[in-house]
Amino acid sequence: MAGRYEIVGRIGSGGMADVYKAMDRKLNRYVAVKVMKPEFQSDSTFISKFRREAQAAAGLANPNIVNVYDVGEDQGNYYIVMELVEGITLKEYIVKKGKLSVREATSIAIQVGMGLAAAHDQGIVHRDVKPQNIIISTDGKVKVTDFGIARAASSNTISANAMGSVHYSSPEQVRGGYSDARSDIYSLGITLYEMVTGRVPFDGETTVAIAIKHLQDEMEAPSRYTPDLPYSLEQIIYKCTQKSVERRYQSMNDVITDLKRSLMEPDGHFVQLAPILDHSQTVLISQADQAAIRKVAGGGTPDPETEQVYSSVQNARKGVAEKPLDVEDEEEIEEEDDDDASTGLEKAVTIGSFVVCGLIIGLLIYFIGRAAGLFGGGSAVPAPSAVTTTGSNTTASAAESVSSGNVKVPNIVGMTESDAEATAKAKGLGVKYLGEKSSDKAAGTVIEQTPASGTEVAEHTTITYYRSSGPQTVAVPSVTGMTLEEAQSALAAAGFANVTTSQEFSETVALGSVVSVTPAEGQQVTPASEITLVVSRGSENAEKITVTDYRGSSIEYAEEDAKSKGLIVTLAYDVSDRIAEDEVIRQSIDPGEEVYQGTEIVLTVNNEEMMNSAPTPAASSEAVDLGNGTATDPGSIALENSNWMCTANLGEPSNYTGGAYRLVLVQNVNGQDLETVIAEGETSLEFPYLLQVTGAEGVSDGLIYLYERVGENYEPRVTWPVVFELQS
Repeated sequence: MAGRYEIVGRIGSGGMADVYKAMDRKLNRYVAVKVMKPEFQSDSTFISKFRREAQAAAGLANPNIVNVYDVGEDQGNYYIVMELVEGITLKEYIVKKGKLSVREATSIAIQVGMGLAAAHDQGIVHRDVKPQNIIISTDGKVKVTDFGIARAASSNTISANAMGSVHYSSPEQVRGGYSDARSDIYSLGITLYEMVTGRVPFDGETTVAIAIKHLQDEMEAPSRYTPDLPYSLEQIIYKCTQKSVERRYQSMNDVITDLKRSLMEPDGHFVQLAPILDHSQTVLISQADQAAIRKVAGGGTPDPETEQVYSSVQNARKGVAEKPLDVEDEEEIEEEDDDDASTGLEKAVTIGSFVVCGLIIGLLIYFIGRAAGLFGGGSAVPAPSAVTTTGSNTTASAAESVSSGNVKVPNIVGMTESDAEATAKAKGLGVKYLGEKSSDKAAGTVIEQTPASGTEVAEHTTITYYRSSGPQTVAVPSVTGMTLEEAQSALAAAGFANVTTSQEFSETVALGSVVSVTPAEGQQVTPASEITLVVSRGSENAEKITVTDYRGSSIEYAEEDAKSKGLIVTLAYDVSDRIAEDEVIRQSIDPGEEVYQGTEIVLTVNNEEMMNSAPTPAASSEAVDLGNGTATDPGSIALENSNWMCTANLGEPSNYTGGAYRLVLVQNVNGQDLETVIAEGETSLEFPYLLQVTGAEGVSDGLIYLYERVGENYEPRVTWPVVFELQS
């Protein structure tokens, strides 16, 4: 291709293009090449879209955005050359894990937000933010890709035919209205909801059904599916996914600030949600927005498929029966060029402008006449100062309504619904039921309210609340015969976090597999219940072996001999001037010790080249003070009485600048996040970094957080998921 790019293999396919892995012969590196599909290459409209994607992304340079290197055409084939990111999509990661931990989801959301914020600063709105367009690389970096329906925000288009992926589309997108950076904030909120719950908030059999839910339905509380979800993170999700753009965060940087704060204050009440009024929400249209709408009001004919979807949404809202659309759940309907806007929209805007002017003039005459005493009704009322829209109707609104004063919100938690309604009514407030959550409180009683009691609000404000559905129970899944890791994953997917293990000999169950589980499989228990797995130690009469002294032996001999005796060999590297190169410096099991076959032994080999490519903790003599009076080598720390080990290479994060660092291990132990500082230092952390760490007993997974000191505080840089294995 163009004499420079050699196609190696096919990666995947999208709505407009196929993606290939290729070798850039000029720079000797692998890249991803996106090639327009043949059926679109003769269509000038699609070629324009394809070029627009390249132009939108090429101007963005951020570690959390997939870089665009080149764009061109070769024998009629239009292509874009991009950074090749090895890893999996966030969607695949969610499916694999069921749902993510709070810290992991927050860290990913922060990195996605940083990429989108950089795009917004350049006037680019992605408009198709979803887990499928977020890649987690093998070194832990999070990158946003596919600006396929992104448009420069300065073009101010009305996206009546740009729905993107409807599960994550904002209400203004599915309605066909003006969308901006706040539409990306909504989609990020939906993505964050899916990360912490393992499901999307709005689903249905057809695209239209899902679109209607975005417009009309209240989102189920994410804490219903994740009971231990921190209050502050749930409020962030709520604020991101408000149906009114004015009630959302107004910039992605504000979202990032609150996400970082939620890590430090999980139960904090710092997220400010505007109160929901009893009447329909009225949204002010700014002069800039009005000008933008007028600018794109004319010309062209709508795309037939888009017109069908858009009219189907309108019919569904009116109750008209609609035949399900033959589309995939994740189908993308991409927007046309600016010159393809509907002539019907031009007429509607023109007629609407006359209606608005007529209403304004009439209301001005009414209010001026009333103030002058020409009409009955009492005292003067201020003249309206802004044109507003409520739903699809246009009306005029006074700058301020006459209020009888503010009131303090009463405490309705613990009350029945009828008592809560009566208490709120006595204060001149309303109540609105949002859903049920499992709770230790009696079923039917209020367990959560917003705004909080004691908050001063305007009269007629609505208090939203959740009621208790009683304690939630879950059936213990069948895990007998599974490996320990498989069993723990199955239990985590079922919602059980408090999992402990014990061991016993078994003549029938393989070493490392589950012999039994308590409570019994199929029994209904609460997610907070302790689940005990009994893991096989193998046969009591299994053969034991005596470990040989491999120190000073060649690695070829040591590795072959250890494997022949049934040991699992892991190699590490260091340097020593006392023995020859490629000979064993030390071993993790003392010579003469008796162990069962299947035990892992770590042999550390004298090889400077290998050590430099994957440095081991022992290569550094610098001790690290962990703040508890103890010191350890970087990358290595022991948790008392635990045989659960993890060895992993950590790649270099693009946002780490080489400052003072801190590595923190986070594991969920008995339902609580246990944080352990495993390394920190004032000098730069070198990569790639070989992590060797001992984890909590019986816990097979965890997260490694890298923090870098900025001023007096440590800022999060990257998160690596890690796996621990039981060592015999």
